[in-house]
Formats: sequence, structure tokens, C-alpha cells
Amino acid sequence: MLKQDYYNNFFEIGQQKINFSFFQLGLPDDDPVYTLKNVMEELDFSGLLACYSDKGRTGFNPIMLYAVVTYANMRGVRAVDRIVDLCQRDLAFIWLTKGQKPQRDVFYDFKGKKLTGEVLDELNYQFMRRLEKEGLISLKELYIDGTKIEANANRYTFIWRGSLNYHLAGLLDTIDALYTKYNTFLLENGYGPKYNLGNARMFVIEGMDKVRKVIEENRKRKLTKHKKISNNTIIEIDYCSPLEIRKLQKNLMQIAQGEDIGFVYGKGKHKPEIQKLYEELEECGTRLMEYKECFEIMGKSRNSYSKTDMEATFMRMKEDHMLNGQLKPAYNVQIAVENYFIVHGYVSNDRTDYHTLIPVLEKHRKTFGNTLEAVTADSGYCSEKNLLYLKENGIRSYIKLQEHEKRKTRAYKEDIGKYYTMTYAIFEDERYYIC
Repeated sequence: MLKQDYYNNFFEIGQQKINFSFFQLGLPDDDPVYTLKNVMEELDFSGLLACYSDKGRTGFNPIMLYAVVTYANMRGVRAVDRIVDLCQRDLAFIWLTKGQKPQRDVFYDFKGKKLTGEVLDELNYQFMRRLEKEGLISLKELYIDGTKIEANANRYTFIWRGSLNYHLAGLLDTIDALYTKYNTFLLENGYGPKYNLGNARMFVIEGMDKVRKVIEENRKRKLTKHKKISNNTIIEIDYCSPLEIRKLQKNLMQIAQGEDIGFVYGKGKHKPEIQKLYEELEECGTRLMEYKECFEIMGKSRNSYSKTDMEATFMRMKEDHMLNGQLKPAYNVQIAVENYFIVHGYVSNDRTDYHTLIPVLEKHRKTFGNTLEAVTADSGYCSEKNLLYLKENGIRSYIKLQEHEKRKTRAYKEDIGKYYTMTYAIFEDERYYIC
């Protein structure tokens, strides 16, 4: 064979000449793709199929797409573009897709709209039942731990409850001054009796007295160079507060129409006093509604959120390369494991692990019934509320106490004020400590 023939054989129309079917190459008998398909045959995909309509053109098989995404994750591949490339080049992926070539928009739509958390949980729990039948897990013990995962949000887009409270106090002072200005305007011009309008009373928002006390205390501390107190009082702004401002604006508009006073706009034009008051009230009402929305997004369980990812909370991360304790938008991800299998996953915006234990255990109870007998976790989950929950539900607790290491010290053992070190006597099934 001439050298040119070798060249033509390899590069002919961009393809190699192969004298056997591509699928005859086969896959290794122990390839995980076979195990995946065997497991999937026993799963019920009705929840996933319910996300699709029976009308219109038939698209790619959603069960096949689920198999491709799952197998890609088994191989450590998560990028959609990489999955698309593997569906065209990798034999295992081609075997799963049966030669079809789904593009990136198919996977983005599938992962973003169809493969919801509810669908994933349902399929995962079916798999857990399969593992239980195989004797690999018992669903009677859980080992729980968590970590903080940085959110895909800008770092400097934080909204703090303390900052909102501080600026809200200033806004309410401004609104109070406008109420006084409004009443003075009616009194001086005689519009009250003429239009049957009474004096307006400033509305009250519960909790602002405490906020103002903290603000005054922090001003004193600033002068003495002491550390400030956190001003995280939970404030709720009801709809009545902005509506009260709208009523004043409505009254001013009624006066303007009755007195034939026109509002002017544009550069170089002199605005009448009633228009200035109207616009000041409108600006304050808009700001008050913005604060109301911020408090509603934040809720009662956290003191911060990110503008670009409103579900993320600013937390201290384990990785602190600058050693300055910088806060970053993140989520608290909890994993419950048994025999190396992940039974539950729970994502929270709580900064600590205290409030994440009970939701995970409730999730287990609702899914598998009252099968849980023991829970193991570190001291981050040790709280009175959690320990009482475990006791009331008859679950053995293997949670490390927060004072476990401290109790080993000599100073702690010799402290007679601790009831752990006191001698006691038992009388009629009750324990009495002796000081």
C-alpha cells in the first residue's frame, strides 16, 4: 500500500473506514451503566412523566435523559456541554441514548424545569427502599453532618436586618415630620373644615422603641470606642402603614382639585407647596414599601440575604483565605447517611446546625414512618430543643455535648458550682444534690 493510500484511508471525508458495526465494539461487562439501567428498571417514573404533556410533538425520552444525567454524575461530569459531547463520543452514553444526540437546550430544560426537587426525592426514596430490601441499609440509624456551600451570588449584595432597622427609624422620623407638616398645612389654610378633613395621626410600628434604644446605645458606644450592639429586632410592617400615607396623598389631591391648583413638572418651574408635600409623602411611602418587602424576604429566622440570590444567607465559611472573617452568601447543606449511602439531603439558609436536625428527622418520619432508632451527630446539633425532640420520639441520641471537651479539664471538675461535680442522694426516685 502506498503512503498516499494510508493518508486517504485515515482522512477520507473526515471519517475512518470501519468494516464492523460501531455497537459491536461492546462495553465491559462490569461497566456501571448496566447496573444503573438494572436499578432504574425497578423505579416508578410516574412523577417525572407527570411533568410532561401528552399533547404536541414527542421529544426525547425523559427516562433516558434521567439515565444520562445520573450516569454523568456517577462519572463526575456535571457541565451540560460536556454531557452533550459525551453523548456523541462516549460509547456508554451512546448506548444509553441509543444513538440519539440531545443538545444543550434539552438538558437545560430537563434539569431546570422537569427534574424538580420533589421528583428527585421520590426517586431517591424508591432507591432507598431497594437498598433496604437488599439489606444494605436499615433506615433505623442516621449519621448527620453539614457543610456550608457558597451561593452563586455576588459577594457585596448584602441586606442586613440591623441596617434596615437603622434606616427605617430615620424614615419614620421623616414621616412623622411630614405628618406634622400636613396638619400645619391644613390648619394654616383652613382646608380641614372646608373639606371635612381632620388631623392625621402618625401610625405606630411595634418594636421600633427597642430599635431606637439600641441606636442611641450604639451612638454612646461609638464615642467611647466600644463594640456596637447588634440591632436585629424583628420588625413587621403591615399594609395599613403605607395605606395611611396614601390617604394623606388622596386628601392633598382632593384639595388641589378643589382649589384648582395644578401640579407642574419640568426644569425651572416652581412647584406649589401642596405638590412638594405630596411628592415627599409619595417618596416616603415607596421607601416604606421597599423595607416591608425586605423584611418579608428575610423572614424571622435570619438577619441577612443577598440581592442577587434572596434565599442565600451571609455566613462565615470554613475557607477564609484572607483571615478576616469575611461573610459570604451561602447555604447550609445537611446530609444524612447510613452505611455510606446518602439517605436524605436538606438545604437550609440557617447559619448554624441547631435548627436543621428536626427538619431532617421529620423528613425521614414522613417518608419511611417511625423507623428511626438512633441519631449520631456532632456538637453543632446539641441543643435543648433537639434533645427533647429525640427523647419524646424515643430516638437514641449519640450527639456530642458542647461541653464534652471542657468537662475533661481539671478546672471544670473542681468547680463545685457545677451540678455534674456535686454529690447527690436519691430519695423516692428523685435526685437531690448536696452542696
